[in-house]
Formats: sequence, structure tokens, C-alpha cells
Amino acid sequence: MLFQIFDAFKPRLHDSNSKVTQVALEAMHKMIPLLKDNLSPVINMLIPAIVDNNLNSKNPGIYAAATNVIQALCQHLDTSLLLQPFCTKAQFLSGKAKQDLTEKLA
Repeated sequence: MLFQIFDAFKPRLHDSNSKVTQVALEAMHKMIPLLKDNLSPVINMLIPAIVDNNLNSKNPGIYAAATNVIQALCQHLDTSLLLQPFCTKAQFLSGKAKQDLTEKLA
């Protein structure tokens, strides 16, 4: 069930309409404290959708929403669940996104 929900939700995290993306990120930020470690089965799918494009976004609303989501993940999930997906993404990112994710890893 969780996979079906997030399979449908994931495309909104990188929608061509920036307002849709921002609202999706803000919704994700609200869901994380409620779902906590129950997100573990979908975390490998969510991290790339949250990080790709959004952490390097020139849109300040999208960037802020993405950093809030990453912060919420770090606060509410077992950090061992985040280590591998963050490391994998940090290897292939550039710019501000790479810096932000590397700081979270540290």
C-alpha cells in the first residue's frame, strides 16, 4: 500500500510546475513526523525524488522546502536508514546540493 501511494506521489516531487513541486515538498515535510520509520521501505525511492533538482533549485521556495524535508528526515528517521541513500546521492550531485547533503552526512 505504501509503495502505491508513494509511486503516485513521487512524480509531484519533480513536477514541471514549480508550485506543484513546492506543495508536494511541503506535504512531504508534514508527512515525515507522522510516518517516521514506516517510510523505510520507500526511502530509497524518495531520497532521489526529493534531492534531484530540488536541492539545486534556483526557486527559493523549492530549495527551502527541500532542505526542510531533508532536515525532517534526519530528525524523525533512524539515521542508519538515510546513510546509504545520502551517500549515493552525494557522489553524483554538484553545487549547493552536494554541499548540503555532505553536511548532513557529516
